[in-house]
Amino acid sequence: MSFVHILASRPDPALVRLPWDTPLEQWVDHVVPVPRGLSRHVVRVIGIEGRFYAVKETEAGRARWEYDVLRRLRRRDLPVVEAQAVVEDRPGDLPAALVTRHLAWSLPYRTVFATGLPAEGLPRLVDALVVLLVRLHLAGFYWGDMSLSNVLFRRSAGEFAAYLVDAETGELHDSVSAELREHDVAAGCENVFGEVLDLQADGLVPDVDPHALVDHIDERYRSLWTGLLEPEEFSATEMWRIERRIDQLNALGFDVDELDISTSASGSTVRIQPRVVEAGHHSRELEELTGLALEENQARRLLNDLARFTAHLDPADRPRAAERWRADIFDRLAATIPERYRGRLEPAEVFHEVLEHRWLMSERAGREVDLFDALDDYLATQLPYRPETRLAATPPDLRSRRWPSGQE
Repeated sequence: MSFVHILASRPDPALVRLPWDTPLEQWVDHVVPVPRGLSRHVVRVIGIEGRFYAVKETEAGRARWEYDVLRRLRRRDLPVVEAQAVVEDRPGDLPAALVTRHLAWSLPYRTVFATGLPAEGLPRLVDALVVLLVRLHLAGFYWGDMSLSNVLFRRSAGEFAAYLVDAETGELHDSVSAELREHDVAAGCENVFGEVLDLQADGLVPDVDPHALVDHIDERYRSLWTGLLEPEEFSATEMWRIERRIDQLNALGFDVDELDISTSASGSTVRIQPRVVEAGHHSRELEELTGLALEENQARRLLNDLARFTAHLDPADRPRAAERWRADIFDRLAATIPERYRGRLEPAEVFHEVLEHRWLMSERAGREVDLFDALDDYLATQLPYRPETRLAATPPDLRSRRWPSGQE
């Protein structure tokens, strides 16, 4: 192969051996047959030495720009894919390529519906998209092209978490002006409207009203942005509302690190406003206690089960109780999942679904069902019928198979 130029933050020598002198649409070896979202570019997911990457052909300047933006966003602990490399100077004037790490346990939005999510689940995807947009705006990122197609979704305790995968139209600022935020919301509404029409044309969400969904996006964004950043005034006799405001923000997955509190001259009214707001309140708490790094909703659900487990133990020894819960409950449950089913859902999502399954079994039985009895029933009746989600090495009989080529 001719020499190419590879810019990489953490070089993977295996990338050098890929056939960069061949157009991406003609690649066969290493291409992993997984569902892909819609894209203006040729995109392939490849597996090499047990690692998985998404490769996108694009113009060199755009590839470098997106590589830099994704790295800067990731350093701010935002939910974006990890930029791995930019490949330039390919032979024959072939386009540059942006290489990102494949996001484990993730799916494009069309595949979420194609694998069984009912139409009423669409607002949950949209809510995840809006939360992502708010987090990006808080970090000073103007997206410019918000859409379902430009994100990947991971399941999170019955909800979804959205990750940015396409940042080529984005811009980083010290802060995002109200005008740019309005443009992002309007463009996102227009894009999602078209994507829902496409889903309907394919019979995936026949009963969804696209206009109502767009209204939901606009309302959800404004409600969340106001709840995070707008000041609130109340009577000095209602100081309990400060705690309620913080609890509401925590429930949305955001921390309040500082509050600006001021009173009127007469002392009859109090005004509060969050000063520093970050996401991941429950995720950080669970990781500190157990070492598990999970999505926010998953962390919240597991923290609830941890609280249940520790209810009759010494509250002053919560770290020790958390260690016992992880070993005796979570790790034991995860180890029970048969090897052949471990690519269906990640262990934390299985844990959530088993809790739901136990609740239904208990309701039918009129008594509380043991967690591991519920697990046995779930493994027999539910998990075997879930589609494979986790990427695995390409089976030998697929290595020579040609998958659809051309523009995605």
